[in-house]
Amino acid sequence: MHIHPFQGLRPDPSVVHRVASVPYDVVTTAEARKLVAGNPLSLLHVIRPEINHPEGIDPYAAKVYATAKEHFDRLQNNGQFISETEPCLYIYQQEVDGHVQCGVAAVCPIDDYDKGVIKIHEKTRKPKEDDRTRLTHTLSANPGPVFLTYRDHDTINTLVKSATQQPPLYAFTAPDGVAHTVWRVPGGGDLVRAFDSVPAAYVADGHHRSASAVRVGRERRDRDPHHTGKEPYNAFLCVLFPASQLRVLPYNRLVHDLNGLSPESFRKKLEATLGPLIENASPTPARPQTASLYIDGKWWGLPLVAEAAAPLVDQLDVSLLQNLILKPLLGIEDPRTSDRIDFVGGIHGTEALKRSVDQGKAAVAFSMHPLSIKALMSIADAGQILPPKSTWFEPKLCSGLFIHTF
Repeated sequence: MHIHPFQGLRPDPSVVHRVASVPYDVVTTAEARKLVAGNPLSLLHVIRPEINHPEGIDPYAAKVYATAKEHFDRLQNNGQFISETEPCLYIYQQEVDGHVQCGVAAVCPIDDYDKGVIKIHEKTRKPKEDDRTRLTHTLSANPGPVFLTYRDHDTINTLVKSATQQPPLYAFTAPDGVAHTVWRVPGGGDLVRAFDSVPAAYVADGHHRSASAVRVGRERRDRDPHHTGKEPYNAFLCVLFPASQLRVLPYNRLVHDLNGLSPESFRKKLEATLGPLIENASPTPARPQTASLYIDGKWWGLPLVAEAAAPLVDQLDVSLLQNLILKPLLGIEDPRTSDRIDFVGGIHGTEALKRSVDQGKAAVAFSMHPLSIKALMSIADAGQILPPKSTWFEPKLCSGLFIHTF
């Protein structure tokens, strides 16, 4: 791994709590509009620029990207952002419900991504990748970081802990209860050298942000007749966390209908496929290769048994659910494109699944066991791709605490 300090933008400490926002992809347009009500400084005006236009606007219209640039420029011109006078790294700590994770904010070379040193485990959707590419070109900036993880490294842990003994640059608690603390590390020093011995990093969250940032870097290279490789567009904004500190929650499923089956006939088909179901099961599966099913007012335990010789990715719970149940019994051929299935992050809990079924918004809910970081890394190391919506990392990284410009 290679990490570099960067000379970017950051909010004035007096307004950081108003500028910092949730990532663009964890809220709908309607939710983003509510979050920015009365707050013209929120970075959501930049990263979800359609909220600056009337409802019904095409989010990919040229004028939408133009307003993103207008709001970004206004934040800088009105003094809400400070330009660093020297390259820096940042230590970024998040704390919620007793969970603490502490990472290093830096820029990482697009070459590390292209060479597979930064490993991915998801496919991107072209419209979303195109959108972030266009926004990044328009801003000439990475407004939100990519969430990377790496196998724990004692020297890095020691250096990070030492940096946090200094007074913080920022310390605030967001409306969702997550406490965010940032320390500034001028020059980067020993941290930069320590990452040289980290063999690889893994995209935990932000596949569209990383893919679009790399595309922008490549396109800027092609357009620059004086390209040297040292230009800021050759790297993109990341925060790197040690794997042991991450909290992975499940990504649960709601299916709108039973593909013409009654609840009773669906259960019978499940038992013919899986064996006996466990009545009155816990809503939360206790171990891998099990899931919990909510239907007709009751939770049932599902055994999801994989063949020992199957490829690693086919042994995952989400793969077993898709291959044993969703496709053959419910007719969901491709969960990426089907409008009969919704995905619910584990942060919302199993009660949200039950409520959706009880209110008739879905016919059946599947509560999943979370994927382990070890499994994610093994799949990425093998060059395999996870099924869609396999992991939900929590807490999410704020956008706007530090911005890489080029």
